[in-house]
Amino acid sequence: MTGAILNAIGILLGGIIGFVRTRPLTPQTEAFFKLALGVFTMFYGLQLAWRNLNGTFAQCARQIAIALLAVLLGKLLGRLLRLQAASNHLGQYARKLIESTKPDHPRRFSNGLTACAILFCASPLGLIGAMQDGLTGYFQPLAVKAVMDALAMIGFARWFGVGAMLSALPVFVFQAVIASGSNLYLEPFLRTHGLLESVGVVAGLLLCTIPLVIFDFKKVELADFLPALAVAPTLTWFWK
Repeated sequence: MTGAILNAIGILLGGIIGFVRTRPLTPQTEAFFKLALGVFTMFYGLQLAWRNLNGTFAQCARQIAIALLAVLLGKLLGRLLRLQAASNHLGQYARKLIESTKPDHPRRFSNGLTACAILFCASPLGLIGAMQDGLTGYFQPLAVKAVMDALAMIGFARWFGVGAMLSALPVFVFQAVIASGSNLYLEPFLRTHGLLESVGVVAGLLLCTIPLVIFDFKKVELADFLPALAVAPTLTWFWK
């Protein structure tokens, strides 16, 4: 649960900075963090995929083929399940809470807690990172997310106050449950049947799509790709 702890700490630190710092970040500073976060996310995605490729050239080629097919089928399944639509709905609800809450709003505390918890928990990066943290101890994606959430929290803390900072608790619980469940139940099964690497390769590929969103290159419906994490070991199971 290292990643969950780091993410919660990042939210708290961002809130503290938001209270202490009276001026917003300069455009140059925001651009620097945007570039750094995109580069690190791409690096850790490629590293994760590379770490899970093993065996002969033919075996690695088969793993890549399975991963690409899993991403394609996962996208179709995610669209059928309307995962991105559900994620967008949550985001819109959080946005409405933010827009309707003023400094003197009577529900400023609860609205801040709810809005920030939704935004930070609904991130596909958080789900992928928590799962990999539980399966292999690879917490680096959640470390990147911790910095992202800390930067967002700088503004949220000034707007919502302490309520925004308390979103660190549901974020920690959400990610800790995913990491613990993955470690206790998924990891033994996947490792026993030789399916663990297939999940890692797909997770790495999905992480590599996040910089496209960070750099505003392309609007990627990340939530719709999440079923690929389940499709990959299923395909590997039958393609042995």
